[in-house]
Amino acid sequence: MDKKKAVVLVSGGLDSTTCLALAQKQGFELYALTLFYGQRHKVELKAARKVSKAYGVRRHLELEVPLTAFGGSALTDKKIKVPKQSTVQAIGKGIPSTYVPARNTVFLSLALAWAEVLEAEHIFIGVNALDYSGYPDCRPEFIQAFERLAKLATKKGVEGKWKLKIHTPLIRMSKAQIIKTGLKLKVNYGLTHSCYDPKLNGGSCGRCDSCLLRSKGFQETGIADPLRG
Repeated sequence: MDKKKAVVLVSGGLDSTTCLALAQKQGFELYALTLFYGQRHKVELKAARKVSKAYGVRRHLELEVPLTAFGGSALTDKKIKVPKQSTVQAIGKGIPSTYVPARNTVFLSLALAWAEVLEAEHIFIGVNALDYSGYPDCRPEFIQAFERLAKLATKKGVEGKWKLKIHTPLIRMSKAQIIKTGLKLKVNYGLTHSCYDPKLNGGSCGRCDSCLLRSKGFQETGIADPLRG
């Protein structure tokens, strides 16, 4: 079994791109997985394609998972407004309306299925538990629980032939630390997209949680965001 294969969840955002760069740095053969789940910021799919091409992944698989059928999130239901603030400090406490029910559980399940077929023992996901919007499926407890579940729910896991590891290299980093890590790896953040509610031309709104957290990260590094000049 080739232990150097890794399935990397690639959204086209800043975090997942840094995660992909770290996986490459560690010498893994990269298999990128991107999910179109009906998100209003589908422009990120174009970013994911550019990022995957830049890193020469062995295969970039795009799957459509229409979570819009369920709704329940500002990202999948246009009747629900994306929260907008003027500063990071104004971001509310608790779980925001941009939370997509069970999104990372769904994403990791699909990554798990592909990893088992590929006989890849490694999955990378760019979740973060510091500079994030309060999502429950970005916490270390969730990742640890899913890793245990994966070993119980798969043929290879039950047979004891699979030592699956879910890598979350960014989980305890601030956004600034993530950016600094990426810059050391020469990540081109100009290829990425972070906005939850982009303009018609694909440009960032600058006021959603994701935009504000990205802006905060670049300000703290003292480097201009290439998307804003």
